[in-house]
Amino acid sequence: MNSEEEFYDAETGLESDDSCEVSFKDALVSGSCASQQNGVWERRKTLPAVMISRNNFSVWSILKKCIGMELSKIAMPVEFNEPLSFLQRFSEYMEHTHLIHQACSLSDSIERMKVVAAFAVSAVASQWERTGKPFNPLLGETFELVREDEGYRLISEQVSHHPPISAFHAQSLKQDFEFHGSIQPKLKFWGKSVEAEPKGIMTLELLKHKEAYTWTNPMCCVHNIILGKLWIEQYGTVEIINHSTGDKCIMNFKPCGMFGKELHKVEGYIQDRSKKKRSVIYGKWTECMYSVDPKVYEAFKKSDKKMGSDSQKVKREHDCEGEEADELPEVQETVTVIPGSALLWRITPRPLHSAQMYNFTSFAMTLNELEPGMERLIAPTDCRLRPDIRAMENGDIDLASSEKERLEEKQRAARRERSKDEEEWSTRLLPNQRCLSVSKCRYRKTNQVVPPGNEPVHWGRGLALHRWIL
Repeated sequence: MNSEEEFYDAETGLESDDSCEVSFKDALVSGSCASQQNGVWERRKTLPAVMISRNNFSVWSILKKCIGMELSKIAMPVEFNEPLSFLQRFSEYMEHTHLIHQACSLSDSIERMKVVAAFAVSAVASQWERTGKPFNPLLGETFELVREDEGYRLISEQVSHHPPISAFHAQSLKQDFEFHGSIQPKLKFWGKSVEAEPKGIMTLELLKHKEAYTWTNPMCCVHNIILGKLWIEQYGTVEIINHSTGDKCIMNFKPCGMFGKELHKVEGYIQDRSKKKRSVIYGKWTECMYSVDPKVYEAFKKSDKKMGSDSQKVKREHDCEGEEADELPEVQETVTVIPGSALLWRITPRPLHSAQMYNFTSFAMTLNELEPGMERLIAPTDCRLRPDIRAMENGDIDLASSEKERLEEKQRAARRERSKDEEEWSTRLLPNQRCLSVSKCRYRKTNQVVPPGNEPVHWGRGLALHRWIL
């Protein structure tokens, strides 16, 4: 089979006997092999090549016709991208899984809510300075991540193409928690900026406590798309609800503001079922989060307001002069810790070479890596096997561009065929946009019932998938 036809995405609906031979191995290029240290495998700490240059690329030539439009329906040049699929990008929610384990171990519901709130903030922290767009997943594309060292496993799938919807389900290896949701990203270009609305509900279940928490993620905006230094802000209200106890956490991701005073700040409070404020949480989504008693917080704010100096006012007036609306504010002070506060979460420092590696975190560096023996286990639909992402990771922008165009055209052709046959797309791993919480799970491709504890399960066309009972 021609190597250009070897990426099996579920969109194609291949049913021939040859399809079971699709392994994508021939499409793997240099740089995808796992590293060895003294004969012991280690997760990689860098990408195979540095970030591609965007200096000779005209963003305006592409976006000038897209003002006010929804960008997820428009094919973008590969220069816009970073070498990860969106399925891999939102698996970065799991970078701070230790917070979920910590919440599982706490006996008080308010204390658990504090840590769950910190996890919700940490889940979007990796977006800081990540100005590259992840690759749009193909319909039926999947991603599996098993981290025994962190005690969880995750599976995700692109379950809809128009509108684009990605679903995921993560589970503790010790049956302590489940974390799942679906995201329908909406991107709009407003002339100087691109605004991303991550529509979709996140659900965290702490099984030992029989609790379910839900929330939605804040809005994200990338400024200076055309000229100037790219910078990101997140803003909006995030409400976390404990559906078992009635506790709520209401957090405000603050917009930058005219003078940049509020840039990256998050402030909120936790209330119990009777709407009594039990704790205040504050910090920055780029740095850390703290909790403090509401009375202590109010007393500190009153004192801080009285101590506002004239020199600060003069400085702000000076900074305002000649400032353009989308310029990155110079005000970047760290979080002022209120006496009596408790640290909930602190961001993991990024590697020194992160700026040359698409501003990836250490966790993100590992997501497209093929571990030893992984080719035998992951499905041919896994995004680690996409040739366009692999080529971009290795610095081959021409191959990445041609492969991206080929796969997108392949997807369009398959959609036309389904439309001609009036065939409706059926998801493979996460039916109904998320994995069903039932005692028995059936694969869409076959009628095989998965018995408890079996992993991996071999089914259909020689595929081997990590699958578990929910």
